[in-house]
Amino acid sequence: MPATDLAPRGTVLEVLWAFLRLGLTSFGGPVAHLGYFRTEFVERRRWLDDQRYSDLVALCQFLPGPASSQVGIALGLGRAGWGGALAAWIGFTLPSALLLIGFAAGVTRWQALAQSGAVQGLKIVAVAVVAQAVWGMARSLCPDRPRAGVAIAAALGVLAMPTAMGQLAVIVLGGLAGRWLAGPGAVAVAASSGARQAGRRIGGLLLVLFAGLLAVLPLLAAVPGWERLSVVAAFYRIGALVFGGGHVVLPLLQAVVVPGGLVSNDVFLAGYGAAQAVPGPLFTFAAYLGAVMPGPFGGWTGGLTLLVVIFLPAFLLVAGALPYWESLRRRDGVRRALAGVNAAVVGVLAAALYDPVWTSAIHSRADFGLALAAFGLLMYARLSPALVVMLGALAGWVLGSA
Repeated sequence: MPATDLAPRGTVLEVLWAFLRLGLTSFGGPVAHLGYFRTEFVERRRWLDDQRYSDLVALCQFLPGPASSQVGIALGLGRAGWGGALAAWIGFTLPSALLLIGFAAGVTRWQALAQSGAVQGLKIVAVAVVAQAVWGMARSLCPDRPRAGVAIAAALGVLAMPTAMGQLAVIVLGGLAGRWLAGPGAVAVAASSGARQAGRRIGGLLLVLFAGLLAVLPLLAAVPGWERLSVVAAFYRIGALVFGGGHVVLPLLQAVVVPGGLVSNDVFLAGYGAAQAVPGPLFTFAAYLGAVMPGPFGGWTGGLTLLVVIFLPAFLLVAGALPYWESLRRRDGVRRALAGVNAAVVGVLAAALYDPVWTSAIHSRADFGLALAAFGLLMYARLSPALVVMLGALAGWVLGSA
């Protein structure tokens, strides 16, 4: 199959298995997740090409919510329809959510685990995964000097403005630069996925439902006897409005649950440590909070309820926006803008490779050596990322015990 072609449609079970493997092994945060996704679905399975993948990443960068989870939902939707979208979310999200719920009663133990050598090894492997993604995407999406310049400028911009708004700004500027730098017809149209996407009518309904829940849930929580919905409304609002991924959502959640006495600050911080020690998206921290809350929440029911609530906006947004995105990206002006956006995304990932991925993982020569070895195993030995993750954890544990 040519690298630019897309694989034929698959099954729900195929999507579930692919994302379950990633949900069990994808450490390192949203930037690393996008690297794992690219390795699995662009290089290994060839469900789509680099241009199409970067289009999805660009769309999800513009939307609020957990970008890596939204990319996964879009990939599942494109591969196997609505069942595939749900299977992708379940496979990628449920492992870390179940771990956090299951260990909610023993949160103090996980503070030590989050600082263990094995977790340090996993963080180091994330450096190699992101580096591989930046290298591969740069070769595909920055093939000429103008787009390489956009990528470098975007990286410098993000390093100068290390915020979610800074990332959004450089992506917008990259799109404007793409329209100016690329002449008409200079950028090919990415192949259609042939996906069983929602039509525009259904997409519009999903966007209306997203906005309706955002407006109605706080009103329902104000009705006497329905006060318990205030937590649901708050978690939905955070999932609907946060930009910048999991690390940004943590202080917002703390402002909801700690001042009101639902969760003590010590328990909250211990859970945050545990969230760093499990794979998958950081938004699954909501499951931990639901499990440790008193009252109508608590335990498995509370954990799973708040897990669904905080991810629901992301699901509605990406499924609702995709039908419009499919037609917009085929216009020549939009394609040229997308070429700039894609180059800017490479720059954003390059900046993230340094901060927070490199800065949080590489602290010594041994760390750098392990990262270099993992990069070699991924790039040249072509080992499975899952195997490299396990080897990295083992090596980190050995180095930490030495």
